Amino acid sequence: MELLIILLGLTIIGGVLILPALRRMRAGQAAARGHRATVDPQQYGFAPVDRLDVRLPGPDPELMEALEEVHRTQDWRPAAQLLALTVDDRELRWQRVQTLAGAAAVELAQTPGEGGRWLRNWRMEQPKEAGGAVVHAEFLVLQARQTAARSGTGSDEHRIILEEADSVCATAALLAPGDPTPYVVRLGVARGLGYPQEDFQALWNEVAKRAPGHMGAHLAALHYWCEKWHGSKELAEGFAQAAAGSAPPESLLPALPLFAVYEHLPEANLVSGLYQSEVVTRAIEGALYAVHTAPVDHPVLPHVRHLLLCFLVRAERYPEAMEQLSIVDGHVGAVPWSYSSRPAAEYAAYRALAVAGWERQGGSPASMPR
Repeated sequence: MELLIILLGLTIIGGVLILPALRRMRAGQAAARGHRATVDPQQYGFAPVDRLDVRLPGPDPELMEALEEVHRTQDWRPAAQLLALTVDDRELRWQRVQTLAGAAAVELAQTPGEGGRWLRNWRMEQPKEAGGAVVHAEFLVLQARQTAARSGTGSDEHRIILEEADSVCATAALLAPGDPTPYVVRLGVARGLGYPQEDFQALWNEVAKRAPGHMGAHLAALHYWCEKWHGSKELAEGFAQAAAGSAPPESLLPALPLFAVYEHLPEANLVSGLYQSEVVTRAIEGALYAVHTAPVDHPVLPHVRHLLLCFLVRAERYPEAMEQLSIVDGHVGAVPWSYSSRPAAEYAAYRALAVAGWERQGGSPASMPR
């Protein structure tokens, strides 16, 4: 189960471990190490480090109940029932599909040839069930990433798995014509296969036609346009700014530029001036606007709050950081913490920095924003 917990935190937004991101997070750890021992989390009502949940960015008790039942019984039906009840909430459906696929991938890694049997049975027993098809497609994307880590991107095995995932995505789309999730999953396939930019744009047009304000889809597409994949800093920022500029009311899309900034941070970025620069400040303000106007139950809102917390701490905006802490504390399965090999410790380090800065400015547990 330990591996399952780790993977769920890593896969919920479809990210993979990136070396530059790890270096950035290690730098944050070093900066916070001196403050960590002086903070008593319980004074502020914070969870102890060993109680931080690294599986998800925020609570989803229905998902966790279904996962535990599936893992215990190897019966796919609790997963199918969960997705059947998550048809209309497209953002939540996407996240749950990723988590279920991640659970199957970890089970298979733990017990090769046997683990994840429930997903294989689901596909065999209900081949025309849309939920099973889209979870299978995402599972294959995860398998391709593991293959790339072993043998490199572009190997024959890597490409074969992604081509199978592409085929399953097409099947899932036919089984549920109104569901954008198969197209969002296919964005990961396209990134892995190295689609030419015009082909990726055509796929993105299909996604946007079905779910124009889908924050999860925008996050998935942003990775393609980043410098480390098939784009550049300028293309990624352009994509994010265009999405933010055309965002409908109560959308999280104004926060997308902050994710673009994060993906292109220089490795040596401990100087506070970087985080107080005009570009970063503008991205922070966009994210703050998004979290204050989006519905409080938006499934992707915790992801934005976690990244915002990181930037607010580095920008030394401690009261605002404490406000985010008061909301997100307890769950840490989100970027930037999930880029670390020790997400809970990484989050706790930034939490300690926030508290130390808050107290230097005269704050206390009694005056903490709620």
